[in-house]
Amino acid sequence: MAETSPQFTVPAVADAVAAAVPDRPLIIQGDRRYSYREVVDRSRRLAAYLSSRGLGCHTERSALSGHEVGQDLLGIYAYNGPEFIEGLLGSFAARVAPFNVNYRYVKNELQYLLADSAASALLYHAAFAPRVAEIRDELPQLEVLIQIADGSGNELLDGAVDYDSIVAAPAPGPAVRHSPDDLYVLYTGGTTGMPKGVLWRQHDIFMTSFGGRNMMTGDLVGSVEEIATRVAENPGTKLLILPPLIHGAAQWAAMTALTTGQTLVFPSTVDRFDADEVVRTIEREQVMVATVVGDAMARPLLAAIKAGSADVSTLAVVANGGAQLTPHVKQQLIEAKPGLVVIDGVGSSETGAQLNHLSAGGAVSTGTFNAGPDTAVVAEDFSAVLAPGHDDLGWLAQRGYVPLGYKNDAAKTAATFVTIDGVRYAIPGDRARHLDTGAIELLGRDSVTINSGGEKIFAEEVESAIASHPAVADVVVAGRPSERWGSEVVAVVSLADGAHATAEDLITHAEQTIARYKLPKAVVFRPTIERSPAGKADYRWAREQALTGS
Repeated sequence: MAETSPQFTVPAVADAVAAAVPDRPLIIQGDRRYSYREVVDRSRRLAAYLSSRGLGCHTERSALSGHEVGQDLLGIYAYNGPEFIEGLLGSFAARVAPFNVNYRYVKNELQYLLADSAASALLYHAAFAPRVAEIRDELPQLEVLIQIADGSGNELLDGAVDYDSIVAAPAPGPAVRHSPDDLYVLYTGGTTGMPKGVLWRQHDIFMTSFGGRNMMTGDLVGSVEEIATRVAENPGTKLLILPPLIHGAAQWAAMTALTTGQTLVFPSTVDRFDADEVVRTIEREQVMVATVVGDAMARPLLAAIKAGSADVSTLAVVANGGAQLTPHVKQQLIEAKPGLVVIDGVGSSETGAQLNHLSAGGAVSTGTFNAGPDTAVVAEDFSAVLAPGHDDLGWLAQRGYVPLGYKNDAAKTAATFVTIDGVRYAIPGDRARHLDTGAIELLGRDSVTINSGGEKIFAEEVESAIASHPAVADVVVAGRPSERWGSEVVAVVSLADGAHATAEDLITHAEQTIARYKLPKAVVFRPTIERSPAGKADYRWAREQALTGS
């Protein structure tokens, strides 16, 4: 696509916003309140420290292939809070590429991720110090450890530096010269396979997911000066970030808020989702927008709103992304909070933001979305882009601002980033149809599709049908081998406290909304459903339960 705007870097945008509204609150978490000026200043000190340790860019983009990296990488192994945002900004400012580290990983998973990334530095909460200590000797390239004090009682690891001592240091020297080619790295969740590091140019991720364009109109930001003017003229709103920032959608929401002059609010409870604290935070901070990931967060939030223990009258929008928010839960949210608007956003690590859907009063739905400016559906064999109204099932695709590739994996890069008629598309594996209305029907990730008796069954469609039963607290659907069908559908279900339902009850209920061939052949009951910290279903775990359950 033709580039119609200048090339942006995150440090340039952050500096411009901080200069325009220096005293506006950027981050609020309990009693901690930091202005735009303070956060940018602290991140500059972090950048100066990273540079002093020799970290930065060593090979410019022009000399590299798409799957190659010429910068040092810093892993952010942290709970939500100012340090995570400063870690992103400080890395960008030092020309170090930041990436997300899932804090639920056990030793082997953490070791794999840090080895695969070849991280030179790690920013981590002290709560995770024992895990870091277990593997540091096996990661000789991990030279810089920065530990965030958190009241966990864990002492500073040998050779590590206290984070507060870095951000309280004297003002740093001149900043390095940044490039729009500098990287932002986002590791996939690993719920259906091994995590992969997706390599984004800063300019491209800014345009697709950090606030560089209007998702509804496709209009692009024209200059840093335009950004500063808009921010100064806009008083800003408060956005409550509930998903962990280790999740891409949460990072995108936070960075878009930052580049558009909003205020980020984080709950003080960071190691679990506390819905009662969430509604109290909405009341105390007069929050207007709250972000969630699917039913796993929306259900407890709904229960807390219904309990009426806090005034949530300022809450106008619930923004969902990363996992399905079923129509049943969405409808209840709208009924529980009059005037509430629910916005569903769809994207992936490999595409950035792609689709959106708005639900307000009246009947709600899930599964059909408005297409973003560069979203398309391509044919099964990747040979062509399908026109709206084409009956064939295809692949959801994104063109334009897309990643360079997967870190150190030329083969997977070539398989996911495909050129059609001279245009490069990201096609990460979601099945979709482009309807004659222009909307896109999203059916689900192909890797978790169940092929039963020759029919493709999409896990999310079955999950939605089961989740609407009032006794169900959570559900995930997987396939298991079947002598008769090849594969058969199994629903793994957690019931609400005090509720009772049999497998037959749930299957009969689902029969009202999905075809018989899609119905589960079995239901496995579990006390809780295993999910990522962000609320995404862990389909590897679900398949294990389907195989071993009865």
